[in-house]
Amino acid sequence: MSELNDRLFEEILQARQRVYAVGKPTPLQKLNLRGIDAPVYVKREDLGPIKAYKWRGAYNCMASLPADKLAKGVVAASAGNHAQGVALAARVLNCKARIYMPRSTPEVKQVEVKRHGGDHVEIVLHGDSYDETASAAHQYAEKHGCSFIHPYDDIKTMGGQGTLADEVVMSGHGPFDRAYVQIGGGGLAAAVACGLKKFWPDIKIIAVEGIDQASMKASVEQGERTTLSYVDVFCDGTAVRIPGEETFEICKELVDEYVTVTNNEVCHSIRAMWEANRVVPEPSGAMGLAGFLKQWDEGLVRPDEKSLVIISGANMDFTHLAQIARQAGIGNYETHYLRIPMAAKKGQLLKYLRNMPESTTLVDMQYGKTAGDIQYPVFGVSVSDEDLDLIRKRLQDKDIGFEDISADDDVNFRIIHYQTELFDNPLFVKIEFPERCGALLDFMERIVDIASVCYFNYAYSGERVGRALVGLEFDSPDMREACMDRIGKMPRNVIRAVHNVSETAKERIMGNENPIHFKGH
Repeated sequence: MSELNDRLFEEILQARQRVYAVGKPTPLQKLNLRGIDAPVYVKREDLGPIKAYKWRGAYNCMASLPADKLAKGVVAASAGNHAQGVALAARVLNCKARIYMPRSTPEVKQVEVKRHGGDHVEIVLHGDSYDETASAAHQYAEKHGCSFIHPYDDIKTMGGQGTLADEVVMSGHGPFDRAYVQIGGGGLAAAVACGLKKFWPDIKIIAVEGIDQASMKASVEQGERTTLSYVDVFCDGTAVRIPGEETFEICKELVDEYVTVTNNEVCHSIRAMWEANRVVPEPSGAMGLAGFLKQWDEGLVRPDEKSLVIISGANMDFTHLAQIARQAGIGNYETHYLRIPMAAKKGQLLKYLRNMPESTTLVDMQYGKTAGDIQYPVFGVSVSDEDLDLIRKRLQDKDIGFEDISADDDVNFRIIHYQTELFDNPLFVKIEFPERCGALLDFMERIVDIASVCYFNYAYSGERVGRALVGLEFDSPDMREACMDRIGKMPRNVIRAVHNVSETAKERIMGNENPIHFKGH
């Protein structure tokens, strides 16, 4: 190892004497992942004093300061976990901490910082990005002679983070063949790589980055620190435009491989962690597992290899869960959104539902009648690659093209296009049906002879019942009344409940007179 790596390892050893003043070692647990027959262990940093690993580095760095510097107070910049670590350390060390946070920081994270730090902490909201926030924090620290506590690019901070690796080594579950470590600025990856390779030289360190956050991968490939022009913030804990100077040098030497993962893959790993251990990590906290699952699916991990992943944090705004659940899909399969052209005539939606493989799970349906002989409903399906190929083949055999529009803004924002002036004798109802394969098909089969669908809005919610807003149109008012009577008499295994749409909602629906055309049509 280089001199810098030797310094880091010595600092990890010194940190043992400090960090346990504020927290205990976190558990290392075996994961029972569905469909995985290889041993995988998870380091539970979500069980630490701030529900993330950052307490280790923040406290070690601050506890290492001379008394006179500590008395002047410290300054930090963070959108969340590092801020909580600094706040906790300030309270324990009885010093003042001025913490700069972006103005977009959720209130729940600000509350946690104040909870850990109390009167020892002052929060300053500044800037709309971490770069702006950090710049203001540095300026204040220089002007007032305060120590800046860096979230990753400091040997003392990294030394504290490295106690995590020290605990893994001492756990008795090693040696490990692979370690998947999430990476943003590089502090955690550098420290874990240094700590593990000192004892297990043959371990393979795989750094996992978001596909639109991969600043360390780009820097290593370019041979110098590289600044990204754009950084996706879905995994906000690892959203860093440029890696640190020291972390870059260490990772360049010790990290064996880089894996990039998509936001959907991260959501799948969060669901996998929930299913295995009833744990919900924050997106960046699940990136290590996402990297493992990706390489397992690609056949790059042998069943006899022992792998380590880290839940680096579980501090997440509760409202973020809805987006994660939607992107994670159902079961082991990714959700694909397919736009399938169909003729504008009765029974066409039913025809496509009949052509879906029986194992297909319909998780979303978006359709509104627009002008033209061809309509474009969107089906969200959770399917295996084999079933997706089967759907494609069945449509091709019928000379029907389709598009996978999973990344389309219309789909992601659930924009359903329709023209109400084209609706004939419409009836809008809210239906509840058993959430099982074929339930929607049963409903459509029972109304196909008298009604056409002019609007359909359904999204899987994870409940035992599905709910949909359905617009039906008829040749005459009498047929509309007959259909309402028929729906009301359907058995509960087809329809559990049916409700008329309120007059206010009906006015909103029928008031939409501005057609918006599909992109590309």
